[in-house]
Amino acid sequence: MTQSELISLDVTFEDNRLLPLLMGKRDHYLKRIEDALQISISGRGNRLVLSGPAHQVTIAQSALMRLYDRLKKGLVVSNAEVDAAVRLAGAHQKPAGASSFDTHTDYSGLSISTRRHVVSPRSPNQERYIDLLFQKDLVFATGPAGTGKTFLAVATAVAYLLDGKVDRIILSRPAVEAGERLGFLPGDLREKVDPYLRPLYDALHDMLPDDQMARRLESGEIEVAPLAFMRGRTLSRSYIILDEAQNTTEAQMKMFLTRLGEGSRMVVTGDLTQVDLPMGVNSGLRHCLSILQTIDDIGVMRLDKSDVVRHDLVSKIVEAYEARSGRSV
Repeated sequence: MTQSELISLDVTFEDNRLLPLLMGKRDHYLKRIEDALQISISGRGNRLVLSGPAHQVTIAQSALMRLYDRLKKGLVVSNAEVDAAVRLAGAHQKPAGASSFDTHTDYSGLSISTRRHVVSPRSPNQERYIDLLFQKDLVFATGPAGTGKTFLAVATAVAYLLDGKVDRIILSRPAVEAGERLGFLPGDLREKVDPYLRPLYDALHDMLPDDQMARRLESGEIEVAPLAFMRGRTLSRSYIILDEAQNTTEAQMKMFLTRLGEGSRMVVTGDLTQVDLPMGVNSGLRHCLSILQTIDDIGVMRLDKSDVVRHDLVSKIVEAYEARSGRSV
């Protein structure tokens, strides 16, 4: 059977109660899969009949089973989850005639559990990234906005804290263009730095109920602080995340990386196309990647526009900027 051969495939689901959730209102989710894969899907009782080119039908079958498994676990299905299921099923589907060495590693079932959500990857690169977060003590993640590099790191940190694998979470980022020139801003120190740390608070809010987040921030189990506050500290049994790392200098990056203590994990995220450092100052993230990425115990994940999982328009915006600049983000 070739990939272009037209086939018809019956897919049976045991629990009829889940089928409306799988199909979506007015079969919206099925139509989304049909449009993405250029196939047709029709319903017959507790079965769906998939018709079209063999390769696309097989991808659709795998995507539907992934979504059905989510529903069996009590998780929700949305447009984003449907798109992710199709994307992941396509990445793991071995083309006809490919050898066993051509297949992708399948991370099916890989997820991060927090108080609010079960966070699942939505692209093959996100799967590999989550795997690195579980496997490596130090991980670098680069990529454009919306690729989940910080969100997934925070989710993993919260999961480690809830499981007792670390005693605290420390989230940090350069406060103002890496120079952290806070004196010109009105208010006390907290009022000065909070606007620059707000994205980290937002990520935490998605993972923990408000009362728990407030309590853990008050007790010091979770600390959100500008990069300058890391100097001179040794951080043991901690999950440490540095966000917007492209705006660190070489000296700041070295300072931060050497804070890693016993029983700790560290994640460094940034977008190398969004460096705000003064002209002539090299990004500490770019510099450290050039000298550390060959160390086996360090994980490096480069996310790209195909991993953008925010609003559909975000990936189109990233692509438009990339086309104008003539370079990959």
